[in-house]
Amino acid sequence: MSQLDGVKHVVLVLSGKGGVGKSSVTVQLALSLARRGHKVGVLDVDLTGPNIPRMFNVEDKKVTQGRGGWTPVSVGTPSENGGSISCMSLGFLLRDRGDAVVWRGPKKTAMVKQFMTDVVWGELDYLLIDTPPGTSDEHISLAEQMRTVNPDGAVIVTTPQAIATADVRKEINFCKKVGLKILGVIENMSGFVCPHCSECTNVFSSGGGKEMAEQFSIDFFGAVPIDPSFNLMIESQSSEEGKKTPLVEQYGNSKLCPIFHTITEQLVAKVNP
Repeated sequence: MSQLDGVKHVVLVLSGKGGVGKSSVTVQLALSLARRGHKVGVLDVDLTGPNIPRMFNVEDKKVTQGRGGWTPVSVGTPSENGGSISCMSLGFLLRDRGDAVVWRGPKKTAMVKQFMTDVVWGELDYLLIDTPPGTSDEHISLAEQMRTVNPDGAVIVTTPQAIATADVRKEINFCKKVGLKILGVIENMSGFVCPHCSECTNVFSSGGGKEMAEQFSIDFFGAVPIDPSFNLMIESQSSEEGKKTPLVEQYGNSKLCPIFHTITEQLVAKVNP
């Protein structure tokens, strides 16, 4: 019996390049799905940069060992419509946030395998897996583990610049080689939303992700601008539970929320044909 038997849909978030905001996209997909009433799990296998606990403001939480394995950490309280988020990350196992993870390939592979087999997720509608950039040992190990759970596919994240889409093309080819279905492409950092006038300026150009998706005949889920207010919302979360509105509810006031609502609708439709 697999720990993922109670998980309805497994979606990987991939990119061939670092710094494209893959973790930010993963977090916002999780928030959007939870706002729709879904039970969501987030597995952070970016072993050298585990940012998910910080973004959900649960860095101080501890992973507990139960009878069946590790119990993931709950993020806040369930929303009014029953949506909830839980997460698991190497960040919970480090003594200090600044600790460097200096591991060779075999140890990384073993850690990924343990994350896939020893975390007790229970009943989930969606499990989002935030992966490291590139096509390294972690990706190969993850692809091997995924064969047993038959994932729905991957969401590819890129930024608009040609230098980024060139690296992301390699990730698309990697997915094809290992037989992983690509659900769609998200172009992140597609413009900058001014915090004063809300005007969007194309700092890094735009359209590169859409053009790449068309080239490979992949669905283009949408373009997401840089919004400083979202980063401020993430960084200003209170460490005292109950003192502030839960992040799932706060996100409803973000300018990015309607953009990810549309993206999430496409994702849900793709995995529930």
